[in-house]
Order: sequence, then structure tokens, then C-alpha cells
Amino acid sequence: MSGARSYRAGLAAEERVAAEYRRTGHVALERRWRGAGGEIDLIFHKGAEVIFVEVKQSRSHDRAAASLSQRQIARLYAAAAEFLGTRPEGSLTPARFDVATVDGTGRVSILENAFA
Repeated sequence: MSGARSYRAGLAAEERVAAEYRRTGHVALERRWRGAGGEIDLIFHKGAEVIFVEVKQSRSHDRAAASLSQRQIARLYAAAAEFLGTRPEGSLTPARFDVATVDGTGRVSILENAFA
């Protein structure tokens, strides 16, 4: 897949995932938020909880999930800590990390609290 095509596919996958979160009552805070620690694809909140979402897209959900490396997870943690530093309650803000996968047919699967 070419770079431009891959970029557009990633944006489309993020939009599908964002629509699913909005459908379930989550409120979008940020999309592709970038801090010194890295980038977070989507950030939502529902009630007091902040939800950091990593979106992965591939032919299958298993392939998409398998593409998440330990290095990426470490960057997500670093970026999330930086983001939470901007919140009124800082690191005491209730938060979780979800991994959302999108398969080749556009179906979305969300693993809540994926790193717990």
C-alpha cells in the first residue's frame, strides 16, 4: 500500500472508530494528539474517565492487534502521561487505554482497558 493510500486508510479507520465511540456516548477530546512522548490516535471522555484509543487497521483484527509493539505501548503511556498533565486532576484523572482494530471489511472491534 502506498504511503498516501495507507495514510487515507488510517484516517478512515480512525473515523470509523470515532463514530463507534460517539454512538456509545463518548465525547471526543482530541484526534491525533501529539506530545513530546508521541501521538495518540483518539482521546475521548465519558463521565470523569479519559479514554486513550490506539487504532490499528489491517486485513484482519488479529493482524491489526499483532502490529502493536511494546515500543508503541511505551510511547502511548508517555504521551498519555503528558496529556493527563494538562487536565485539572492531572495524573489522578481516571483513565484507560483501548485498542480499536478495523479489519479489511471496515468492521470495528474495541478492546477496552487493553493494557490492564
